[in-house]
Amino acid sequence: MQARDIGARLDGFKAPPHPSGVLLRGAHVQLEPLEAELHAADLHRAFAADDAVWDYLGYGPFTSTAAYHRWVKDHEASRDPVFFALRDLATGHAAGQASFLRIDQGHGVIEVGHLCFAPELQKTCATTEAMFLMMQWAFDAGYRRYEWKCNALNMPSRRAAQRLGFSFEGIFRQHMITKGCNRDTAWFSVIDSEWPGLREAFRAWLAPENFSPEGRQREKLGDLTGLVRSGSDPAL
Repeated sequence: MQARDIGARLDGFKAPPHPSGVLLRGAHVQLEPLEAELHAADLHRAFAADDAVWDYLGYGPFTSTAAYHRWVKDHEASRDPVFFALRDLATGHAAGQASFLRIDQGHGVIEVGHLCFAPELQKTCATTEAMFLMMQWAFDAGYRRYEWKCNALNMPSRRAAQRLGFSFEGIFRQHMITKGCNRDTAWFSVIDSEWPGLREAFRAWLAPENFSPEGRQREKLGDLTGLVRSGSDPAL
């Protein structure tokens, strides 16, 4: 009987580790396991500058430091999602949160999400470096697929996914109900075979020589990652 093709064999695959307890440090940012006592007050101060940072998340905004402290306390020990605080090394302040979620070690799949960056951290090298550090950890740990999902109406998030090298995979219609509203979800991914090229793109973009003395980028990250990613978002 002729053998039927059911996909490439993965005999050497080993389940990658869980990301709990991971600390990631770069030149501009440090990602620390989120803790209420260490981070809640600093993060609430930063997020309070613009409530719009919570628009596409399923929670927030928080009306007080105490309310956000309670939320962090309830989630700091979670194993899925695993939350991080982003500490801006230039200021020493925590000004963003991120997480690994939908962690499927058996299939080597992990997602980045729950992204919330305060205005002071938005459009900085620190946020880009944070996304690079998380992606780097995932692929170095042995994950095969790295996912990004967002509300299909969240065009800044969709543009960010493309800039960071994620390939667009489609829209899941009526995927969720968030804050009482319908959510169609845009799906993006990076797979392990794309990572070497993307890693070099990130390193080239983050290199000090890529920036003028005034801080202007010489090469755009989206141009560098566009040479690697395979799917473009038609809405952009």
